[in-house]
Parts: sequence; C-alpha cells; structure tokens
Amino acid sequence: RFLPEMKRISDLIFSSIGIIFLSPLIVLVCFIIFLQDRHSPFYIAKRIGKNNKPFNMIKLRSMIIDADKNNVDSTSKNDPRITNIGKFIRKLKLDELTQLYNVFKGNMSFVGPRPNVKRETDIYTNLEKKLLTVKPGITDFASIVFSDESQILENVDDPNIIYNQLIRPWKSRLGLFYIKKQSLFLDLIIVAITILSIFSREKSLYLVYKVIKKLDAPEDLSKLVLRKEKLKPLPPPGSTSVVVNRKVE
Repeated sequence: RFLPEMKRISDLIFSSIGIIFLSPLIVLVCFIIFLQDRHSPFYIAKRIGKNNKPFNMIKLRSMIIDADKNNVDSTSKNDPRITNIGKFIRKLKLDELTQLYNVFKGNMSFVGPRPNVKRETDIYTNLEKKLLTVKPGITDFASIVFSDESQILENVDDPNIIYNQLIRPWKSRLGLFYIKKQSLFLDLIIVAITILSIFSREKSLYLVYKVIKKLDAPEDLSKLVLRKEKLKPLPPPGSTSVVVNRKVE
C-alpha cells in the first residue's frame, strides 16, 4: 500500500541531499545565466498543484525576460524566446534543478504528473481533474516519453492547440495510470529511468514500456511509450472531442 506520509519523508530526505550536493552546480548555472543579460537567473512559474491550489514553481531561466507575456504555454524547439544558454540548460534538464526547493517545501514531489498552468487545468475534463489529487512532480512517465515535446511542436502555427491535440491526451493518460499504480518502488524506477533518458532516449523508452506492461497498462498506452508511430490528434481522457480551442465550456 502506498503511503503519502512515506513519500513525503523520502522527498524531504532526498531533496535535502540534492540541494546540498547540487548547490555548487546550481550556483554556477545561475552565474552563467546572469552574465548573458544581467537579469535574475530564476524564473518563477505559476502552476496549479494538488487540490487545484496555485504555487510558484522555481526554474532556472532559459528564456528572455517576460517571455510568458504572450500566453504561449507550450514551447517549441525553435521558440525565439529561448536564449542560447537556455538551449543548453534545457537539453541537460538543468533548468529543473531548482525544483528541488519546491520538493523540500512540499508543494511538489520527485515523481508525479507535471504541474500545468491554470489555462490548461481550467479545461481539464472531470477525469483529468484526478491529476490534481496528488502533488505534481519533477518527473513522471510522460516527462520521459515526451522529452521531445519541443521537437513535436517545432514549426507549428499554434503550439498550444497542437499540444492539446497530440500530447495532452497521452500525457494525461500516463499521469492517471501513474496515480493508479503509484508506489515508492515505482517512484525509484521512474527517477532512475529519467536519469538514463539524459544519455539514451531509446533505452529509457524501452524501460518505460517494460515497466508499464508489467503493471498491466492498456495495449495502446504501452505501444505509445515506444514512440514508434506518428502522433495523431485525439480527444483528452474523459472527452470525445479533439481540442480546437482553450475556451472553458
């Protein structure tokens, strides 16, 4: 049986260790970011957490100042808002390191559905709202499977809509599947695969496939994580309609 109390204890222990050992790297990256434009190296991202409560997610800034003022929430590989240094730290996932502080504080966990912006959670289906019953995480199955999200959204007219049509349906299903099967042991496996994904995407996808197959995932979901086929527009879980706008119905 999965106990939230045990997860919180492990989050506290490992986030403390991570902050202590990774602080020199975080400081170095902060200094490099500051040197490029003499602005704060931190980006405070407004996100929606457990029980639909908003919180400030701390990231190392990979974009220009005020990049979020155009309401584009999904970032493509060729997004002009990404700085030269930002491209490097995004590739190595260094911008996520400061989220250790969110884990330590308790508004995030190491593993859980990735936190979303309010504009997206406002259009969640009733089924997707289950994603807000747990703490969001630094990583999860979807973070590994869709680590190429920026490439998927490259050169599209509306990244927000394409995200909702191609990525959101599977991302939400993977999040819901995780919630159903979550355990401390599964969390350790996901963290290990996340680290591996930095070095080998192909091997990490295969391991995710093996893990969710063993957990009796639906056949189409298991097949999806291998990412062998082209993504097609689909409705999000709990809906029969493909998203064409982000208006709240």
